[in-house]
Amino acid sequence: MNKNPNSVYTVRFNDCDLFGHLNNARYIDYFLNAREDHLKEYHNLNLSEYYKKDIAWLVGGHEIAYLRPALYNEVITIQSTLLIADNEFLLVETQMMNEKQNHLKAIMRTRLVPINTRTSRKEQHRPEFMEWAKTIENSELYKQGNLEQRIKQITAEFKIKETINE
Repeated sequence: MNKNPNSVYTVRFNDCDLFGHLNNARYIDYFLNAREDHLKEYHNLNLSEYYKKDIAWLVGGHEIAYLRPALYNEVITIQSTLLIADNEFLLVETQMMNEKQNHLKAIMRTRLVPINTRTSRKEQHRPEFMEWAKTIENSELYKQGNLEQRIKQITAEFKIKETINE
């Protein structure tokens, strides 16, 4: 099972600022949309099916680092992974890279809180969901440190790959 799915996207004109850079707020949209795509395509999980069962997730917070601009009409790759599946929350990491996947443009960690859409109250994950979520959890990445440490690790991995490919 692929715990780090990725997809390719093109940066759209209407998502950019006057300099042709992807607007900072739009990174979040690209990341969340990519994660939804990954869940559906790679893990056969359709969020609308959960919504019909009165289950949804609210964003409890984002931690994001912008490292290099994504430019208008640029082809980018977005990768996502579930770092932690807990009864009370999910922690997801998403990365935006260039098409060749050798330059990190941005990275975001998102804390998602389960709620019951009927009551609008926080609710623990159901046991069957937790059983499934643990199969795609990538907790080893989380153990490697905070976001700043993770950026250093990814950057070092890219440098090693560049050296090998020279």
